[in-house]
Amino acid sequence: MKAEHPHCRFLWFDIEDNADVLDPLDVENFPTLFLAAGRVPVFFGAITPQPQTLEWLVRSALQDPVARGLPDPAVTALAARLHAWSAGQGMARS
Repeated sequence: MKAEHPHCRFLWFDIEDNADVLDPLDVENFPTLFLAAGRVPVFFGAITPQPQTLEWLVRSALQDPVARGLPDPAVTALAARLHAWSAGQGMARS
C-alpha cells in the first residue's frame, strides 16, 4: 500500500498500548481503520481484511478529503490526538 501511495503516511496504532489516546472512543471490531487527510477524519470503522477494500477507501479519501470529512467531534478530536501521538512517538509502517 505504501509503495502505491508514497505521499501518504501509514501508522500502526496499538489500541491496547495507547488506550488513553483513543479515549473516549472505543474499538470493538477488528480490523478497525482510521483515515484522515491531515487532521480531517474521513473514515473510522471496521473493514473486511481484504487489500481491495483498503485500496478503495484510500483512493476515495484522496479524491476529496474535505468533502468526505466526518462530522463527529469525537472523531475529529481523535485525529488531532493521533497526529500529536505520531509526531511524538509513533512509528511509521507500511
